[in-house]
Amino acid sequence: MLRSYIRLVLFALGLLIGVQVPGFITDYAQRIEAHRLEAQQALEGFRKTATQFFGGDLDRLVAHYRASDDPVFQNDADSIGVLMRRDQMLERQWQAMQGPWYERIWHVIAEANPVILQETWAGYRYQVVLTPESIGWGLACAFLLSWIIESIALALAILILPRRKSRRLV
Repeated sequence: MLRSYIRLVLFALGLLIGVQVPGFITDYAQRIEAHRLEAQQALEGFRKTATQFFGGDLDRLVAHYRASDDPVFQNDADSIGVLMRRDQMLERQWQAMQGPWYERIWHVIAEANPVILQETWAGYRYQVVLTPESIGWGLACAFLLSWIIESIALALAILILPRRKSRRLV
């Protein structure tokens, strides 16, 4: 009987963990989008200048700043370069989060920006949202966790507990 309750608890734990996955992925995508919009806004003035004088080419604007004898312009070239790289990184992250669910999951697991991922973990609030996607993730995680723990327990029992010899009735 205790074994059945342990199975139920493991299943419920897996279910509760699984329903968190879509919410966390959504929170990460929203953070990426917010940072992306902020980076674009930070570059807006430089984009206007690049459009006015360099046909919209920010790289040419940066090259012009670097070629200047004025150390202030040279320093600004480095600052604009940092903003441009961040904008490009966030754009790639945002594009990756626009794909199908399995690509978004893989992206967060393998290629997420560590700083924004940590921000998402720090700000994430556990929630039970019963969308079809959350229910699917919950059931999948519940079955997987239950199966893994049961398999480990069975393997340990086979290795640790000696086999009983069956008695033959004569």
